[in-house]
Parts: sequence; C-alpha cells; structure tokens
Amino acid sequence: MTRTTATGTTTEPPAPPPGRRAWRPTVGLRMRLLGWALVLLTVASLSSVLVVRQVLLNQLENRISAYLSQEVSEFRRLATGLNPATGQPFGADLPAIADTYLLRNEPQEGEVVLIFVDGRFYRSSVDPPYDLTRDAALTARWVALTTSTYGEVDGPPADARWLAVPVEIGDDVRGHFVVAQFSGEPRTEIDRAVRTMVLACALVIVVVAAGGYLAMGRALRPLQSMTETARDIEETDLSQRIVVTGSDEVADLGRTFNGMLGRLQGAFAAQRAFISDAGHELRTPITIVRGHLELMGDDPVERRETVALVTDELDRMNRMVDDLLMLARAEQPDFLRPEEVPVAPMMAEVYSKAAALGDRDWRLGPVAEVTLRADRQRLTQALMQLAQNAVQFTAPGDRVELSARAEHGRVLLAVEDTGIGIAPEDRERIFQRFARAEPGRQRAEGAGLGLAIVSAIAAAHGGTVAVDSIPDAGSTFTLVLPGGTLVLPGVGT
Repeated sequence: MTRTTATGTTTEPPAPPPGRRAWRPTVGLRMRLLGWALVLLTVASLSSVLVVRQVLLNQLENRISAYLSQEVSEFRRLATGLNPATGQPFGADLPAIADTYLLRNEPQEGEVVLIFVDGRFYRSSVDPPYDLTRDAALTARWVALTTSTYGEVDGPPADARWLAVPVEIGDDVRGHFVVAQFSGEPRTEIDRAVRTMVLACALVIVVVAAGGYLAMGRALRPLQSMTETARDIEETDLSQRIVVTGSDEVADLGRTFNGMLGRLQGAFAAQRAFISDAGHELRTPITIVRGHLELMGDDPVERRETVALVTDELDRMNRMVDDLLMLARAEQPDFLRPEEVPVAPMMAEVYSKAAALGDRDWRLGPVAEVTLRADRQRLTQALMQLAQNAVQFTAPGDRVELSARAEHGRVLLAVEDTGIGIAPEDRERIFQRFARAEPGRQRAEGAGLGLAIVSAIAAAHGGTVAVDSIPDAGSTFTLVLPGGTLVLPGVGT
C-alpha cells in the first residue's frame, strides 16, 4: 500500500487479513515458568560448584601449611637431639643434622626439603617435579632470610608453597631449611572434581527440564482446559464445565471457574426469562391501549370509557416500571437506610395500614418486644406487599394475621392467611419476577413482581423469605431477618 505525502511517496506494510491478528512470537506460561525454574537452578548449581571449589582450595592451602609447619618442627626437634651415629649432640655439625633428617624423612607426595649450608645448596630430600634451585633469585632470597618466611611460586613450570627457616647455631646463621609443597597435582584433582560436578549439574538440569516440562504440563492442564472451555462458551453456550482433579491452587481455580460459569449461566438464563416476561407483560397493556385508541369513535361516552381504560393500563405500566426500578435498586449499596427499629410499634403501624386493604378478619398476633437494625420503610413495604398478596388470595371474612417473634438470634415477621394456599411445586417459583401460581388460581392484580420485591428486601437485610402453605387451607409468609435485641421491661428503646 502506498501513500503520497508532502515529502513524497511511502510504502506501508500490508494489513493483516480481516478477522486475523498479526502474528507475534509469544512464550507460553509453561515455558516461562520452566525457564525461570531452570535459570534459578543453574544459578544455584554454579554457585554451589564455585563454593565447593573454593572450600576445597582453602582446605588444600590449610593442609599444605600444616605439612610445612610439621616438617620444620621435626627438623628443629632433631637438631636439638642426639646424633644416632655417635650418641652425642649434633652441636655445630649442620651437615650431619641434614643427613640424618633426610635419611629419616618420608616426604608427602609433592613435598620436597631443601637444605642450604653456609649459603650454598647442600642436599634435597627427593627429586622434585621442578628444581627450585634453578631460580637464582629465589635461592638468593632464601639464603638471605633471617626469620621464618612463607612464600609461593606461581605458574608454570612450578606451582608450590614454601616455608624457609634460618638455622642458627650459636648466634650465627649457619644454613637454611626450606620445605616446599608442589600443589599442581592436588589442584588438578580439584579441577577434575569440579568439572565432574559441573557435568553432573548439567545432567541434573537436563533431567529437571524434561521432568519439569511434563510436570508443569500436568499442573497447567486445567488452565488449558479453562481456555478451551472459555473458547467454546464464546461460540456455543455456558453449559460446559472443566474436569477438575486434585486440591492444589490450579484445581481451586478450576472449581472457582466452574462456579463462575454456573452463576453466569443462571444469570443469563434469568436475564433471558426476565426479558421475555417483561416484554410480554409490557406488550399486553400497550396492545390494549393501541387497540382501544384505534377503535375509539366520536361518541363522548365511548371516549370517556376508552380514556379511563387507557389511563388504567398506563397506570399499571407505570407501577410495573416502578417495581422494576425498585428491584434494580435493590442491588445497589444505598438501597437500605438502616436504623434501630422497634418491631412492636412497626407491626402495629403495618396492621393499621393493612386493615384498609380489604374486608378481611385482620388480626395482630403475638409481637415480640425486640429492636432490629433495619430499614423501617423497606420492611413496611415488604409486609404491606405480603398483606396485599394475602388479600388477593382470600375471600371476605377470611383471617389474615400479622405477628413477630424472636428466636435463635433471628427476628421472624409473618403474615398468615386462611386463603386458597399454594401448590408445593409453586412455592419456589412465586418469588421469581413475573411469576404467578398455576392457571387454576384467580388472576392476581399486578405483574407478578410483588413477591420478588419482598425477596429482594429480605436479601438486602441479609435474610430470606419462607413460605409454608397448605392448598385450600391457607399460607404463611415469613421474613426471616438476622439480629435483633430483646427490650427489657421498663427500658426504653
């Protein structure tokens, strides 16, 4: 693709085909984890090898120093002893001391003893790997020493540690005793051992890489399954689940993912049902309003009747929308305004209001003297909705009783009626939005949102709604709310 600009014509790279993303090299989680593990293992292995090598070298140096000091001590002890050939002290006979020492001495491997008499090389214990006396500067340094001195010879052809001690007879320095330890062979053995360790560590890293790759594949398999499941969900539905085994963190993630899918599936199903039911419920009054408006004539009486019917349907739609907005607000954090609510005065107020809902045998049953931290208006709304529901499914003269009791740290607000009751298969469904009982029951007013509102208010308080019903004998709806504090006699609330 070319583009003409003020500075000339430029060529741009072709865009990727629609629906395909430009390829970029990526490294999967499996390889990243394995890579970091191998890096750490390699660093730890190399550090261990270096530490071990240094420890071995330090031990070699300490051992050489001990050997050198031991040889000097033995020479001094011999020089102050008796000559085995004469049975007399050696005295000033330094060559006899040297000969006797060299005869008795059994040097360590790589060790050599050099004896100088009157500034000149006299004898050595064995043929050394390298004749140190060839180094004139080193020899001159030795015969000029007046105190014991440690030193070393580095690099080829010799690699040795030495200890030179002046030999004093009387007040004069008559010679020098030099003991040297060649460390080339021990150091070679150490290097050989270190190379073996490096090879062993490399083999361990290879084995760990292969085993880690397989182990991480097994450990990350639920993640791959989650990816495949999520991809299939995007293309199909939410019914698929991940097969989870074990009890590690990845397995917990898989179970959590399955739980999330279950919640999403339930939410989507409820949403589809809600949209379908809401559309149906809202479409009915719209159809009624439109039909009557289209058929409305010029007769004033007919017009008044049509306007009244349209107004009633619009009011019903308005109530439905208000109820839907209230249910939506129930999920917001500011839905409740909690305060300390005395239950007895609230129940008396609800009883007074409910008695105007219909010609029923209204009763206020036992009411516990208890305070409850709750939203008074929302609880009143829920109880009035239950009372309205009781009126709809009872006949004139049927009993409707309100009561409140406290037990086991809970407050139970109940509305009991002697109406037509609820079938067992409908007791869970009636709390859903737009849900009604079986068709055989009389048509209730409203859109079937009342009990859903009651359930939402109870849930917002951390409680539930329970229903106990016997067909053709009556129903009892109970708000089960946590908390509550008993009011002692004579103590204000």
